Amino acid sequence: MHHHVIPEFYVEELGKLGFASTLPGVDKPRWEIGTSLSMMDRQGIRAAVVNVWPGVPAVDAATGARLARRVNEFLAELTAAHPGRLGAFAVLPLPHVDAALDELAYCTDVLGLDGVGLVTHYGGVYVADPALDAFHAEAARRGTPLFVHPTAPPVDQPAFGLPVSLCEFPFETVRLTAQLLYNRTLERHPGLRMILSHGGGGVAYYAARLACGPLIRADLAERLPADPIGYLRRLYSDTAMVGDPHAFPSVRSFTGADRLLVGSDFPFMPESFSADGGRYIAEQGGFTADELARIEFGNAAGLFPRFANDKQEGRQLAR
Repeated sequence: MHHHVIPEFYVEELGKLGFASTLPGVDKPRWEIGTSLSMMDRQGIRAAVVNVWPGVPAVDAATGARLARRVNEFLAELTAAHPGRLGAFAVLPLPHVDAALDELAYCTDVLGLDGVGLVTHYGGVYVADPALDAFHAEAARRGTPLFVHPTAPPVDQPAFGLPVSLCEFPFETVRLTAQLLYNRTLERHPGLRMILSHGGGGVAYYAARLACGPLIRADLAERLPADPIGYLRRLYSDTAMVGDPHAFPSVRSFTGADRLLVGSDFPFMPESFSADGGRYIAEQGGFTADELARIEFGNAAGLFPRFANDKQEGRQLAR
């Protein structure tokens, strides 16, 4: 569920639009479809739902719509060329809701893409902002899976000469989660199916603290759902970059086997790193065989039914 593709035309388009030719906070790895498929074969990954990150930048609606259409048609061609191996998350020209709704309908009804890939914010408009409610409502009505990946925060933070992705990406996911919680986004749109990348990016550690809002400021009690922890546990997350003995026990305790999906973060993270993390989760995560089957196949099959008919469930997170 967390597998990137990096078409060269997309990186060139970002440069033409005045955005850095390098992606925010990370080195741009070399990518071609053969490298993805070879990695999947070596690691026993039967299928991947891929995404183009960081999607469409916050530009004017017409420019964003043109770039989104080109990326999404590329993704449709890519998945059609590799049936059963690849699905794809569409990109949308947010925060322009009308243009995003048009593209969502096209990607779902015409191109047959599998969900939508989002970043935490678009020009400072975070994904759970009520300004995007019409999009939330339509995604909920359709049952469209939403995969949310962090990006650089809208305001510069102290970086200490380090890449922004190193520290800020997990905090970005926590910021979005706080907004989801106190805007009651999942309550107002109960059909939303949202996946937070990188094991929820720190949500497991911060969830109880986020629920303390009314203890810090009394008026927040009106905005907090009755069961904030249960509310947040409705979110899905993936295993990318959390397969270690320090991070994963928290993710394991909070997320549970029924909301966890396999993620590699390939090719931004090396294959060996993701393989080691997957091996740790499979061998040391404390899951039963049935729970591992849900993580490796069952949960994803529930979100992406076109893959559910394939009976090749006997693969493992890592060989």
